[in-house]
Amino acid sequence: MAAIVLAVFVGRLVDVQVIRGPALAATAQEKRLTTTVVPAHRGDIVDADGTVLATSVDRYTVVADQVAIQGFRANGRVDTEGEPVEDGALGIAQLLGPVLGKSKAELGAQLNGDSRYVILAKNVVPEVQRAIAALQLQAYVRTDLTSRRTYPAGTVAGTLVGYVNDEQQGVGGIEAAYDDVLAGTAGELNYERGRDGVRIPTASQETVEAVPGSDVVLTIDADVQWKAEDLLDQAVSETGAHHGMAIVSDVRTGAILALADSGDVDPNDRSTAKVAEGSRAVKDVFEPGSTGKVVSVAAALEGGYWEPTDRFEVPYRFTAPNGQTFKDSHDHPVQRLTLAGILAHSSNTGTVQFGEKIPPQVRYDYLRKFGFGEPTGLGLPGESVGLLPDEDALAHDPRTPYTILFGQGLAVSALQAAQVFSTIANGGVRMTPTLYAGSRSADGELVPAPAAEGERVVSAETADTILHMMEAVTGEEGTGTSAQIPGYRVAGKTGTAQIFESGGVRYMASFIGVAPADDPRYTVAVFLKEPRSSIYGGVVAAPVFSDLMGYTLQKMDVPPSRPATPDEQIPLEW
Repeated sequence: MAAIVLAVFVGRLVDVQVIRGPALAATAQEKRLTTTVVPAHRGDIVDADGTVLATSVDRYTVVADQVAIQGFRANGRVDTEGEPVEDGALGIAQLLGPVLGKSKAELGAQLNGDSRYVILAKNVVPEVQRAIAALQLQAYVRTDLTSRRTYPAGTVAGTLVGYVNDEQQGVGGIEAAYDDVLAGTAGELNYERGRDGVRIPTASQETVEAVPGSDVVLTIDADVQWKAEDLLDQAVSETGAHHGMAIVSDVRTGAILALADSGDVDPNDRSTAKVAEGSRAVKDVFEPGSTGKVVSVAAALEGGYWEPTDRFEVPYRFTAPNGQTFKDSHDHPVQRLTLAGILAHSSNTGTVQFGEKIPPQVRYDYLRKFGFGEPTGLGLPGESVGLLPDEDALAHDPRTPYTILFGQGLAVSALQAAQVFSTIANGGVRMTPTLYAGSRSADGELVPAPAAEGERVVSAETADTILHMMEAVTGEEGTGTSAQIPGYRVAGKTGTAQIFESGGVRYMASFIGVAPADDPRYTVAVFLKEPRSSIYGGVVAAPVFSDLMGYTLQKMDVPPSRPATPDEQIPLEW
């Protein structure tokens, strides 16, 4: 009988230790295993010159295990005052309190309980973390590495950069648009702990290192961005405008040097919703007004319908063949203007006259070619494609086919409007606008963004002719004389557009121009909504353009213009 019992026990022992032993051991180890996520360092956002606009600093969360703390034994330790340390929660509080700046009683209350995870402090700086580590309380209190995102430039590019949430995920702006580049890949720390939850010091551990995110290098120039924001704030204050927007871009590459909004928005301050709203320059839409006449002139020249010197008699009020009547912004006697003169004087009735010859479908096609009604490709969250009437609506609407000729009956973003002028300045080739110059890995290697390919919209000859016509806008007979810059030739266009909102009609005053007109380098677009001192872009927006473009040209060491030759000067009247 004894032999039978012994055989049963031996069989059971063999089953447990030999047959099922490895599986049971593995199961036991799996229950003991704990995984801690090691966050990856988030990459910086920097401007074209390396100025840091967003960065992450190491911070720590201090976490206590209340169950493990019940087993703490001081074993003769003394605190910083030389007093004996108590056992349990009060002893931990006695040691840890001075480091965290908490009283023994306050911290002791936090440490008492049966939770395995209690947060004692957040956003602890590395110096405090090192002081906690020196107490050698790792079995009871740990410090988890986290990150805190800071924005050293403050309000500069505040609406553009965006911010991160508590999980360090990008929300809005560049932080969201390039979150996959910035975020990196989190690591893991796998270790064993006992039944009491305390880490087993002699057990093995496995570490998967975190991969830090890459820096995002922008095309933005922080100095130009600051100047744009400062000039907008001044203009809003002086004109009583509701808000302003400004864009500075390189016509040759599509790189944006500034995408600015008026008003201070600091990503470090999340007490208001402003930081989450993004840039108005890409999300708000409005009728372009007279700046849209440049598209109509491009269609007229490129299609061979008119020449710059063709003559028109331009009245204050004009009735089209279908009975629709249009008028100019100011009452005036009949003017004898060339096509160039119509653009320089920003005449609606003249635009309707030359636009009649352009088939409605062609008018629509050129709006599309210049990028209206579609994304710009910039990639910022919340970007609007604008509002463009469809072809069927144009075919059955007696008025809109005419109003789109002078920038009404459609809506665009500030960036879309600016891109028209960049296209003309770039010899008729439309470039995709970009804020992204490339990424820089943790080891310092720069990976440039792929070079953008342009799309031809009009011929170089047409683009050059329009540039000369737009130079007349800033001449003494044009509507944009305040846009002039000493030493540089400027080509541009004024704009005043109606915005129909609840409560009445509002106005958007604008000036968009390029310089130097003889060798274009930059486009600057300025928009002021609801200016009270004057609704005309030539009065309120053109001076801001002059200051901002002048600053940009000087900072980028662009040489002065050569004088215009007689053949570049197109007559405005006949």
